[in-house]
Formats: sequence, C-alpha cells, structure tokens
Amino acid sequence: MMRVVELNRKTKETDISLKLNLDGTGKSVIDTGIGFLDHMLTLFAAHGRFDLELTCKGDLNVDAHHTVEDTGIVLGKAISDALGSRESILRYGSSIIPMDESLALVSLDLSKRPYLIFDVPFSSPKVGEMDTELFEEFFMALAVNSGMTLHIKLMYGKNNHHIIEAVFKAFARSLKEAVTIDPSIQGVMSTKGLL
Repeated sequence: MMRVVELNRKTKETDISLKLNLDGTGKSVIDTGIGFLDHMLTLFAAHGRFDLELTCKGDLNVDAHHTVEDTGIVLGKAISDALGSRESILRYGSSIIPMDESLALVSLDLSKRPYLIFDVPFSSPKVGEMDTELFEEFFMALAVNSGMTLHIKLMYGKNNHHIIEAVFKAFARSLKEAVTIDPSIQGVMSTKGLL
C-alpha cells in the first residue's frame, strides 16, 4: 500500500505544493522562504523517515504568519489523506528527545479529534528570522487538518534553537510510531470500531 499524497493549495496569501510519502527514507526538498522553518521540516522528514517535497511562495513582505500557518494546514491535510481509513495503524506515538541542554516531549493520537496542547516557553521572540510564537500556529494548523490530538511539552531547555529542534525531532519520531502499520490490528485501533 503506497501512502503517498500530492497536494496543491493556492490562496491570495500563499501558493503551496507538497508531496509526502509516509513510508519513505527521509529525503526532503524544502523551500518555504523561511530558512529556519525549512531547517525544521528537513529534520522532521529525516527523523520520521518521511519523504517530503514542499515549496511555498508566501506573502513574506507582510510577515511569516500566513506561510507558516498554511504550511501546517497543507502538511496536516497530507498526513490525513495519506492515512486514508487509518486501518491497522498503531494510532498513538510518543517520544522524548534531547537536543543538548533541551528536552522535549511529544505525544499524539491520530484519533480524528484535533486538539493541541503546546507548553513550550521561549526566551526570545525570534529564532533566525522566524517569530517563535508561530510554532504554536504551525502545530495548531497541522493538528486540526490531520485530525490529531497533539501534546507538546518542553521539559526544560535554554537555547531556543535547541528547544524547537528537540520539539520537531520528537514530533517526527512520535508520528512515525503512530502511522506504523501493524497487520495484527484488524480495522482501526478503537473499541468503537471507528475513529
């Protein structure tokens, strides 16, 4: 079963093309116009072993908000579409990842009940050229559009680059676990028989 999705989304604010393979090897080609976001999405692909091609032309002359949020929307929708009926997936994934002095916890459920808890304090308003407050917007858009319950918590950390890098790596590892197919699971992983 090929879990590969290609999506395009064009608005007056952004023009996004995306290709996602949930069963890839970690290859990526990313260009959002925001260097730090590109770096984090490259880490997401590598550590989740997802193949990801993503380009976004956004209204960066305004600010990065539309580009970041819309990238989350399209990536979330791609994850949902690639999962299809969500039969035989493990559904849950959790990971605790260190990045030098920082430690981040991510736990998620591909339940089709979107929810985000984002408990990640930052000590600086920016990382590179990206506003740190936009990371919560990115994960909110992704959670809603993928149908994911997503908990992200910084256990501790000082360096804002390290903090968000630990978060993206933990998210990648958690998602990889949750989308893993277990042939012993008949239908969906729910006593209700439906997600």
